[in-house]
Amino acid sequence: MNRALPAAPPGRVLVVDDDAGVRYTLCAILEAGGHTVESASDGAAALRRLQAGGLDLVLTDLRMPGLDGFGLLEALAELPGAPRAIVVTAHGSERVAVEAMKRGALDYFAKPFDADEIARVVGRALETVTLARDNARLRAARLLARTMVFDSPAMERVAERVERAAGRDVTVLITGESGTGKELVARALVRGSSRADRPYLRFNCAALPRELAEAELFGHSRGAFTGAQRARAGLFREAAGGTVLLDEIGELDPSVQGALLRVLQEREVRPVGEDRPVPIDVRILAATNRNLAVEVEQGRFRQDLFYRLNVVTVHVPPLRERPEDVAPLAEHFAHRFGERYGIGPVRLAPRVVDRLRQARFPGNVRELEHVVERLVALAPGPYIDEDPFADAEAPPPDAENPSEDDLKTRVARFERDLLVSALAETDGNQSEAARRLGLSRVTLLDKLRRHGLR
Repeated sequence: MNRALPAAPPGRVLVVDDDAGVRYTLCAILEAGGHTVESASDGAAALRRLQAGGLDLVLTDLRMPGLDGFGLLEALAELPGAPRAIVVTAHGSERVAVEAMKRGALDYFAKPFDADEIARVVGRALETVTLARDNARLRAARLLARTMVFDSPAMERVAERVERAAGRDVTVLITGESGTGKELVARALVRGSSRADRPYLRFNCAALPRELAEAELFGHSRGAFTGAQRARAGLFREAAGGTVLLDEIGELDPSVQGALLRVLQEREVRPVGEDRPVPIDVRILAATNRNLAVEVEQGRFRQDLFYRLNVVTVHVPPLRERPEDVAPLAEHFAHRFGERYGIGPVRLAPRVVDRLRQARFPGNVRELEHVVERLVALAPGPYIDEDPFADAEAPPPDAENPSEDDLKTRVARFERDLLVSALAETDGNQSEAARRLGLSRVTLLDKLRRHGLR
């Protein structure tokens, strides 16, 4: 076992064989090649381990009691993000190996096996897996980059998840703070789906009271309620064959949550004022800045609806967790607003970009966009070299020197952050922002003026 083996990229490999001696030998050979190795004595145990994820490759015998190698290959084909497999066959069983490769195996080797041959087969397989993963990462980045600007590893992971989920007709829950770009993620999911050329409709769950929300979503018959002078199909039927985004799903009235649950379960809607349900064919995406698990615990959101929505989750991290994205976003916004305001190509001075990187943006990308728009709108020319927060009484704090502020300044900055977050969460609706902050609208306007937000 101390022989020098051909170099191969290290991987995480699962060895599956009902023969303990074979398992031991294969594990020893692979560990000598630098791989991280786990083992399972049968297909059922292997499948349980595979469901936990984190593996690059599976080496499996074909003849095993219970779930054999062919059954394991079939299970792998149904498991999202499953690793590729190499099968171990008896000498002279090339026909069986070919059948295994038709069912999804990447390669094979025969018993009795040679250590050098195993190293070559595994190395070749891991190179293939790595190349496929890199290609998938590039495809994912391209898909999300059509709607978003980013350069951070955190958003690359979001892109990978979007790319995997986009082409599968599955319900997706998009989570993240206000202003992070959840709706842009939804657009990327639509563009990468088989429904891309069909209707895409967005519904703001916080915008309407219960009666109107039901009518907008599920439709209504003529005369179903006061003012219903003609029938309406409703959003789900209007989006036939396409996609519906339920934005701010955490704000949906509890009584409407029950009706939405029936839509997800039965794939049909019951228009207000009608007795018969109508079948629908739509993909449902949902977005929220709330922690729905906490909302369920506190009785504000239905647990069964949460489970139906939470099939696949895409979490968009806040801007403070991906500072690498600040510079490309700022340059993107500067270019856009330079064109909009007739300035032409706009350049931001390095010190301006550095100042933006150091700032806290509780309103996330949306707040950064507003800051850059203000800079460009007031710029004397196409080269901007001014402090982006010079006109605000309480600019976002310097990330490197938070301890240098006195108490009064810290309190002012904290209050400003709350105001910006409330406005971002309500899309600039000052009355609703005041309600959420427990202020009168007059008091809110006064605070906005004092903090340079009006």
